[in-house]
Amino acid sequence: MLSYQHIYHAGNLADVHKHSLMAWMLRYLAAKDKPLSYIETHAGRALYDLTDAEALKTAEAAAGIQRLRQAFVDHPYGDALLQIAETYGENAYPGSPLIASSLLRPTDSIHLCELHPAEHAALELNMSPYPATCHKADGFAMAHSLLPPTPRRGVMLIDPSYEIKADYVSIPKDLRKYARAWNVGIIAIWYPVLANNAQEGMVNLLRQTYPDALCHEVRFAPAKPGHGMTGSGMFVLNPPYGAAEEAKRISKIFSKI
Repeated sequence: MLSYQHIYHAGNLADVHKHSLMAWMLRYLAAKDKPLSYIETHAGRALYDLTDAEALKTAEAAAGIQRLRQAFVDHPYGDALLQIAETYGENAYPGSPLIASSLLRPTDSIHLCELHPAEHAALELNMSPYPATCHKADGFAMAHSLLPPTPRRGVMLIDPSYEIKADYVSIPKDLRKYARAWNVGIIAIWYPVLANNAQEGMVNLLRQTYPDALCHEVRFAPAKPGHGMTGSGMFVLNPPYGAAEEAKRISKIFSKI
């Protein structure tokens, strides 16, 4: 939805969950001397200032990355955060496009989709120092046109805002098409865990269709009283070796908050 802007939620607990698992998978893949592709369907602006009024208004980063940063020292996620802080300042928070760029190599391919006009303009500006292609397009449709990518080895992240409720119905259908076109690809879907359980139908269908996939959820208190999100989920098709164990380690971190 064109009204959504991630600056209000940058660095929140859902970001920490999503970005830490994605960073681990990217570091694992980049350890092999073979090029890979990274595709993101809903990229946002890639770089956020946690002192901006929008970020301070919700204070979600204070309960998220600012609380848990030390837990990810000596972790690929922490390495990415440190690199971005050294480049842009300690108040900078990277979205997944910059986290990927910080962990990947010049031989890797990066495709980023963002439909919101202002967010896309900011994405192009923030990603201009990096070898990435930014598409002003619907991410779901663009993914169909990009698959299978070159190189064929790689990861795609699907992380819409879910303000469009039809996403819960359309994503399993899209995933079937993506998986057929790119059967070796690691396809990660982020979803919110909601108090009204709106995500459950989608998640149950994904689990039934892909029983060997990794489905990992963490729970946390709402950002404020009455807030609907009470956790974060990642569904990963073709997870790399060791991803399930890494997910357990991330669960332990969240269990302590």
